[in-house]
Amino acid sequence: MTESKGESYDPKTFQGLTFHDVTEKFRDGSDTPRDYLERCIETIAAREPAVKAFAALNEDGAREAADASTARWKNGRTLSAIDGMPVAIKDLLETKDMPTQMGCDAYEGNFPKRDNAAVWALRQAGAVVFGKTVTAELGGSHPGPTTNPYDPDRTPGGSSSGSGAAVAAGMVPTAIGTQVGGSIIRPAAFCGNVALKPSQGAINRGERQATSMSTHGVHANSIEDMWQVAIEIAARAGGDRGAMALAGPSTPPPAVKPARLIVLESDGWAVLDDASKSAFEILMESVQSQGIELLRRRNAASVEALEKAVEGAGDICNGITAWENHWALRNLIDEKPEGVSQRIKNTVAKAEAMTPEDYQLRLLQRAKAQAAHAQVGGIADAVVALACPGPAPLWPGDKPGEPLAPRPTGDAIYNYPSSMLFAPVVTVPLMSVGGLPVGLQVMGRPGEDARVTALARWLKDAIAPVSVD
Repeated sequence: MTESKGESYDPKTFQGLTFHDVTEKFRDGSDTPRDYLERCIETIAAREPAVKAFAALNEDGAREAADASTARWKNGRTLSAIDGMPVAIKDLLETKDMPTQMGCDAYEGNFPKRDNAAVWALRQAGAVVFGKTVTAELGGSHPGPTTNPYDPDRTPGGSSSGSGAAVAAGMVPTAIGTQVGGSIIRPAAFCGNVALKPSQGAINRGERQATSMSTHGVHANSIEDMWQVAIEIAARAGGDRGAMALAGPSTPPPAVKPARLIVLESDGWAVLDDASKSAFEILMESVQSQGIELLRRRNAASVEALEKAVEGAGDICNGITAWENHWALRNLIDEKPEGVSQRIKNTVAKAEAMTPEDYQLRLLQRAKAQAAHAQVGGIADAVVALACPGPAPLWPGDKPGEPLAPRPTGDAIYNYPSSMLFAPVVTVPLMSVGGLPVGLQVMGRPGEDARVTALARWLKDAIAPVSVD
């Protein structure tokens, strides 16, 4: 049986670091953004040696920004609801005051001294851009040093490893991650965060435009902080070129009870361990007891059609992304071969064995799945599914002379469908197995980010979490 080696996680009692609920104290002067920041710094000092969530910190710059925010709160001239909020940034995104090394030796010392669009928007909103979180190499699967906050022998997930772990460890209330296949949702599920992977293109990626499925998203310990960060970014930087920006209220959407939900098993059902399957089924029984109708493949032909449409999503997503990335990665390998991992080299080799026709076939498969989702999505309020195939796996590191582990940051099998469908997803920490987090995901149709957030908020507030030993 999987068990936590460190601090046991219980979703019934866990209280993560939040921001929205302290701002009244900023107004009356009983707390300040600077004091809040100092508490974050103290937590980092205590937990970072084991968790290893950060690639870089800018404490002096953060203190300066927090002092400016403190003055704005005192004078009643705040820039937004997240004025003074410490936010960590995944080290794939450029920051003008910290290096952007992307977890890759070939980029050691890379310091472009400019801000990603989302980072710029956060600064405009008064947020305290505090540090760069560890990413798996180049946003792929080769892991960095970050450990799971609940068991240092386990992965925190990836590629947004540091973002998920920093929020779970109480180092910061929110962090920015990115996802192509499963890099926001899986770390959130393994670390017990809430997280938003928005509709494709809904948050401006700035310079991160290379792949057709890449998105920016938010890790947090509350739905309120998650939404507020996302909407403040979108209100200032908009969406990707040619895409509609994240739409919805300027404050977190109120909870909405669903009437009907689709339960998606997907390819992950076949690899799911018994304990996690039991936790999920208990949770679904609890949802159903609230008068919510559940549609599953065994009792709804339309759901079976959706299940069929997302079969093989991992192969489709990985093929598309490898093809779109491989020229840039080939140039990097040729320029600095010793600075790139063998995992990246293997991925490039697979992409170089593809033909344009192989890529086009996967695009057609993706489009077919999106059409199927659009056709059946309207029969229910949302789709619910596991956000990960059980607790975070053990990661002892690569062993010399043995084949590389195929998924050292965990299996994204439950995350590929939403990435392929360009759909918004919110992860909700409602389960634990053996004292380790296992997340639920709520998925809507593209453009339904606010509605999915409202449904997820209701589930988080109304459904009792499940713990299985």
